[in-house]
Formats: sequence, structure tokens, C-alpha cells
Amino acid sequence: MRKTLLFACALLSVSMVSCAQPAERPAQSLPVQQPTAPVSRLSLTDFTDVAAATIDGVVHIKTEMTQMTPLYQSFFGFIIPQGVQKQVYNAYGSGVIITSDGYILTNNHVVQDAERITVTLNDRRELPATLVGNDPATDLAVIKIEGEGLCYLPFGNSDQVRVGEPVLAIGNPFNLTSTVTSGIISAKARNMHIIDNPRSNETPLESFLQTDAAVNSGNSGGALVNSQAQLIGIVTAIASGNGNYIGYSFAIPSNIAVKVAADLQRFGYVQRGYLGVQVTEVDASVAKRTGARAIKGLYVAQVVKDCASDRAGIRQGDIILRVAGKEVNTFAEMMEELGLFSPGDEVEVDYERDGHTNTVKAKLLNSQGNTQIIRKN
Repeated sequence: MRKTLLFACALLSVSMVSCAQPAERPAQSLPVQQPTAPVSRLSLTDFTDVAAATIDGVVHIKTEMTQMTPLYQSFFGFIIPQGVQKQVYNAYGSGVIITSDGYILTNNHVVQDAERITVTLNDRRELPATLVGNDPATDLAVIKIEGEGLCYLPFGNSDQVRVGEPVLAIGNPFNLTSTVTSGIISAKARNMHIIDNPRSNETPLESFLQTDAAVNSGNSGGALVNSQAQLIGIVTAIASGNGNYIGYSFAIPSNIAVKVAADLQRFGYVQRGYLGVQVTEVDASVAKRTGARAIKGLYVAQVVKDCASDRAGIRQGDIILRVAGKEVNTFAEMMEELGLFSPGDEVEVDYERDGHTNTVKAKLLNSQGNTQIIRKN
């Protein structure tokens, strides 16, 4: 892989508590607390059918790029510049076929600098690929191959994914093609601050699914699938201090990927709608300072003049509670929800002001402050 996305792992401190043996006391009956809701019995999922149904839809990607490197020569201990030479580099990753006519979704960092892209299918066919479009803000890209009998993966609804749900990660770690690992969804809406190269006028959109399925270098762009053999995420990054998997990995939710892939296929550029607010997550201190009724929502620190939120009547000091009917308690959750819409779409926003809840409709604008289609240059 040309570029590995990493972040430093936090250290967990554990305190040990010594417990003394309690003195004997008369036996007494304790009230039995009944569960407030029925809990389903934990069951193990047999993933053999899921793996068989999805593995042909995941491909190996090889990219080639050329860099110019300085060439030097030593004469009697002196280093003399002798011009430059071309150096060819190869990088590897994974991708997911999402249509029967050969559109493939992968990570932007897998293909962004590629001069040549080669795709190897699970049946070992090698096919050239072309870049359709890329979106640095989500680290997603779409490439295209021409082939027959292509297996593709249907999208699932990542909003319905639950923490603890079993999943499979399918990709090509260390160039070991068609590798399947299993795990569970460990968390949702993770903002890891690892997308560091969006276009200058765009905000990174990070709201990752976290999983403990083993993922390593080369899995980037691969599939995260559920027990119904549906694509619920595009594997993107690992939590590591050494470049190898040590416990957690992260995937872009399928609902974000669906919108990005559709826009890249149609326009070559993602049509992203902006609300035009700067927000702070409401915690105990923010709630106390602002007089919020509950520790939830997003405190509006600033409203961009003449943007969607300003025109809708949202003001500094308001607390955004829901966007398009979905509760938003983190910046990642708000960005994920807004990422499903395009400029010109009207989105309901519920917010709290002076202890009262209000609902407005905000017409989202693009990064240029209007609702026009932005096309790839």
C-alpha cells in the first residue's frame, strides 16, 4: 500500500483493588430485579455461506507510479549531482465490485497517485482499470474495469448496524489474495482525524465503523460485510503503532459510500451539502454553562453568514438535537447524516433554544455557497 493510515494507540491504566474477606452475616433474601426488556440469546453465526457469496466481489488492486529521484556520483570524496532518474514504484490494496458492469469502490489513498491500475479478480483474471473519480474528503475512489461474469456486492444499510453485530472483513493483506477475517462491530461514528489531504475547500468526513476483525496492510479498500452478505463498509484504516493490526480497524459506512460512489459515477465529483455551522459536542461543562436541558446534542459556536443554517434561522448558542430525524450527539454523527444529502436538498433540523425545541428546514448549499452542480475539472 502506498500509504498506510495509522494512529497512535492510547495506553490504558488499570488500578488493582484488594478486597478484604467480609465478615459472616445473617442470610437475607434480596429482591430479584427483572430485566426491563427481553434479551435475545447470544448465537454464533456460520459465515461459510457469507464468505462464499461475497469473496468473488472483492478484488486485488495493483498500482504503478513513477517518481523522479536525484542521481549523484562520487569523485574523490565529493558528491556531484548527475541529474535525475525515473524510479517505478508499485503499491497494493483491495477494492469491491459494486455493479455488474465493473464499477469498483476502493480507498482514495490506494489509487490517487497511480499512473497505471491493474485489477486481479478472485478467479485470477487480470484487467486494466481506469480512475472514474476520487473523493479525498472521505478517502473513497471509484475505478472501472471491463469484464464479463462479474460478481458484485449489494449495499446494506449501515445505519441499521448494531454494536456487537458479527461481520467479515475481506481483502488482500500482505498480497495474500482473498483473505477473510471475522469479528464484531465494536463502535460506530468514530472520528479518528486520519484523513489529512482533502481538497482545500472541503472538510474531512469521518464517521467510521470500528471492528475487531483482523485487518492489515493491503486490506485498504476491501469489504466489511454483515451476516446477510451485504456490504456495510469499506475497510480504510487500522489502529496501530507499528503498521500492523493490533486490535481495531475502521471502515467507511456503506450509506456514505453509496452517495459518494453514485456522485463519482455521474459527475466525477461528490455533490456535498453543507449546513454552515461550527459546533461543539455538549458535555457536562457545556450543558452547565449554556443551561441545556440535557447532556446531548451539538452546541452551535458559530453560524456562517448567509449559509444554510443562517437562512433557516439557526443562531449561535442553539443546540442542534437532530438532523433529518436522526439524533446527533457528535460531530461525526452530524457529518455522516449530512453526507447523505446534496446541495439543494431540504433537511429538517431540530434544535433547542432557551429551553424550547424548534424545527426548521434548511436548504443545503455546496462549498461555493450555491446549489449548482460541481463537476470534475
